[in-house]
Amino acid sequence: MTRQVPARIANILINALKGGVVPRAGLEYITVGRSQEIAAILHDIEMIGEGGASFRFIVGKYGSGKSFLLQTIRNYATARGFAVVDADLSPERRFAGTKGQGLATYKELIQNLSTKSKPDGGALPLILEKWISGIRTAVKTGGVSEGEAFDREVENQIYKVAGSLEGMVNGFEFARAVVLYWKAYQTDDSALKSNVLRWFRGEYPSRREAKEDLGINFIVTDETWYDFLKIFAVFLVGAGYQGMLVIIDELVNIYKISNSITRANNYEKILTMYNDVLQGKARHIGFLMGGTPQCIEDKYRGVFSYEALRSRLAEGHFATEEIRDFSAPIIRLQMLTQEEMYILVEKLLNIHGELYHYTPAMTQEDLVYFLTVEYNRVGAQSHITPREIIRDFIELLNILHQNPEKKVAEILGDNSFELAKGGLPEGELSEEFQEFEI
Repeated sequence: MTRQVPARIANILINALKGGVVPRAGLEYITVGRSQEIAAILHDIEMIGEGGASFRFIVGKYGSGKSFLLQTIRNYATARGFAVVDADLSPERRFAGTKGQGLATYKELIQNLSTKSKPDGGALPLILEKWISGIRTAVKTGGVSEGEAFDREVENQIYKVAGSLEGMVNGFEFARAVVLYWKAYQTDDSALKSNVLRWFRGEYPSRREAKEDLGINFIVTDETWYDFLKIFAVFLVGAGYQGMLVIIDELVNIYKISNSITRANNYEKILTMYNDVLQGKARHIGFLMGGTPQCIEDKYRGVFSYEALRSRLAEGHFATEEIRDFSAPIIRLQMLTQEEMYILVEKLLNIHGELYHYTPAMTQEDLVYFLTVEYNRVGAQSHITPREIIRDFIELLNILHQNPEKKVAEILGDNSFELAKGGLPEGELSEEFQEFEI
């Protein structure tokens, strides 16, 4: 029995998928396949919650479901009490650069900080308020009545968390900012709160301004932003979260950098993160980075052009496309099988019907015909992706709904329909899929 999808979620799903983008909500209603990949990453997330760290590359062709998987994991992580930050790289956002591109990536990550109760980003103020409120509640539960003793005990607890950060690189300044936010909370000083939030977000343009406003002679920069992410992860655990997951997509934008020295600087930053994870220098933090096979494997410009990364990430001699090692640092996404695509379009058919309040007239035969036509397009064997099939299918559903007198055969076209019905070359579909044929 299909799960009922709320109308708002159904609308988000159909509109996003028709536009070729990954929806932020409702992915659990349409997730198909990927069970091994998801299980491997969820195991990483468990390790992060226990104080460990993880680093994975999610590699797949454009439209193969890479961003979909990353978004699915994001939703899983927030539901399990993790804070998640995510960003897409671009010419303006990199790991390192001469024009503040590293800092721009940090700003984007913190802006997109999400939790279960704030899934769409911008969760930093809520996290700080909830943390302080939680400490106050715990102190009150401990039997201390409001007054001077109560304030002292709350402050002790605040300083305890702040003190746990001071031993980290740049942790002393971070701890001071945490204490400043507590003081602003205590005195209801909204201007000071706003300035501390600006500082956490990396929005101060100079140390002088930060010193004037906060008395902190330090700001987040291109060189220090990664250290700040590590501090945030430890702080979030002190604030009651399980840890932090960092999701960075579109690594292809590093591959596209024309200057070889700039590319190498970016790969060196990735190497630093990877080494920190493996050497136990990072705690309560996980990294998921999405890219295409070319941007990873190209020996002239890709991640593998940086020998120190290639030697760490290259696969051994025994893994193959059929037998994969899901504990390896690179998870390669295979295209969804034709059987999995059938299940997916069937789910989308039901969601479309729920959204527009009609009973779908498409039969099992129609779904198989549609997919057979898609897989018979010229070049489909090597180039067609789930994204294209989904977009075509939603367009077909829209046309059928808006033109109820039309049949699937008319819209797909008689020639392609006949081809789908009986003109497939032998062996084009797997045996399991052929059982759906009429």
